[in-house]
Amino acid sequence: MTWLRHAALALGVGLLTSCASLEFERETPTSGTFQATGWAFTLFSIDIPKSALDIARANVSDARQPNVIVTEASVWPNLGPIDFVLELIGFRRARVSGTWGFDPAETSAEPSK
Repeated sequence: MTWLRHAALALGVGLLTSCASLEFERETPTSGTFQATGWAFTLFSIDIPKSALDIARANVSDARQPNVIVTEASVWPNLGPIDFVLELIGFRRARVSGTWGFDPAETSAEPSK
């Protein structure tokens, strides 16, 4: 029975430490797109370690890319009117995607006369 407790503890620690991912794709030398995800465990309306959406947004911010624009953000699962069930106990996954950087075509404007 002791080995079962140790396995559960190791699984719990592993889940808490690997709760985010971040991926950048370069489209030009100075710009591209990104996608970030975050996971959180909710117990009695307390998100551990913090809200999944906050985790995903913080990862993008920590990457320190210039001119980050979030174009889409979603949280799964979303149960609509019975979403309060997941506030008691559950896992949430958030995904944030958008663009970063400067497009060379936009930045090379001709000087006005």
